[in-house]
This record gives sequence, structure tokens and C-alpha cells, in this order.
Amino acid sequence: MIDFEHVSKEYKKGGRLALEDINFHVDEGEFVFLLGHSGAGKSTLLKLILREALPTSGKVTVLGKDVAKLRRHKIPYLRRQMGIIFQDFRLIPSMTVYENVAFAMHVLNVPRKEIRPRVEYILELVHLEDKAKCYPDTLSGGEQQRVAVARALVHNPKLVIADEPTGNIDPELSLEMMQLLERVSKMGITVLVVTHEHELVHRFHQRVVTLSHGRIISDVPADPVAAAEDDLSLDVAAFDADDASAAKKEVAAV
Repeated sequence: MIDFEHVSKEYKKGGRLALEDINFHVDEGEFVFLLGHSGAGKSTLLKLILREALPTSGKVTVLGKDVAKLRRHKIPYLRRQMGIIFQDFRLIPSMTVYENVAFAMHVLNVPRKEIRPRVEYILELVHLEDKAKCYPDTLSGGEQQRVAVARALVHNPKLVIADEPTGNIDPELSLEMMQLLERVSKMGITVLVVTHEHELVHRFHQRVVTLSHGRIISDVPADPVAAAEDDLSLDVAAFDADDASAAKKEVAAV
């Protein structure tokens, strides 16, 4: 899915080495946190994946394509296989939630008859089906972020990249966002989350690749046993919540 082989990136201005001898591989369907402080090289690595920049040396392969060999007119086709979730949401204020999500499909010239059922399905997936006719400025920060996730998923991408997706929402919603992205990964979509939030990352049990000063300093594999235990805890909590809700309804009926 993603391969970096001895990749270095030097910016001409000042001769700064942003990435140095990076070796990095992400499998299809894998969930990976890319962790690092400001200036660690995270943004440069993303630019190489998106083919917004080229490596100074080494080889970058994304979705089976050597990005350095891609002709300019082929770059949009590569990006259309990805879904990008930005920190600042980048929703179109004059469009409703439905229109913001559908717009991503209109750009790809998807037939209109295919757009509505797909958008409705995705809005249900992120629990925003009742907000379809709302405008972004009427939504909470967490709801806007879920619209951004829906827009990234609606065209059925092979790879989802979340660039600091919790930067503009509170800790509780950050946790919800990560749980949503884990669900996306379980659908077989590769997920790469770029963040500097150590505390949030450590609450999950996914693979964590840490960058510092342009080099990978650690690559900690996922812990599937701990992740499964987390899933079980969430299921139990959801079951208990349903029971509580049912009990309240019974009391109200009496």
C-alpha cells in the first residue's frame, strides 16, 4: 500500500534535510499512527505520499505506483483513490451536509443515481443521517469532523489519511474520532493518522511509527489482543447503555 525505501528529502532553501533515510511500509487494511512533534517531518512525509513533493533520494511507492515516475496527468487518479481528512475540516459553508459529502462524488463524475444511496449510507455510518439538510455553521466541532470523515469515505477510497484530525475538537470527541477511524480500518481500508498527541495514541493499541528530526526513531507494532479487549469493553458499555435506556422507557411507561 505504502512503501518508503531509503527515502531522504532535502529542501533547497537552506539545504535543510527534512527526512533522512526513511524506510517505512504500510500493508493494505492496516491502521497506523504517525507520531511526532512539530518539525519532525510528518508533513513532508505526507507530501511525498500525496505526490505534492518528490524525494531527493530513495523510492516512494503508493498504491503500487512509483510516485517519482508518475506523469503529471496521472497524479489526480492516484489521489482519487485516497480520502483526506484535514484538521480544519475544509467544509463548504454554502452547502448542506449532504451536499458537502455528495460534492466529492460529483467531482469524480459519478452518475447521479449512484450518489444518493452512497451518501445516505455514509451519513448513517458516521451517525449524521439526521443532519443531512443542516449547514456546517450550525454543527458542533465534532459533527463537522464527522462530515469531513464522511466526505473522505464516500468515494470508497483504498487509503484514508487523517492529518491531525483531533486538533480542533475536545478530548472526548478526539476519542470518538479515533474509534470511528478504527471502524473504518475494519472495513478493509488502510488508515494513516498523523498526529502529535502522544496521550491519545497510547489509549489505542494500533501500530505507532514515531518521527523525530526527520528520522524514524521507533516503530511499535499493533497489539491485537489488547485491541480486541478494548472492542469487548466498548460492546459491553454499549449493551449496558441500551439496557439503561430500555429501563428508563419502562419507568416512564409506568
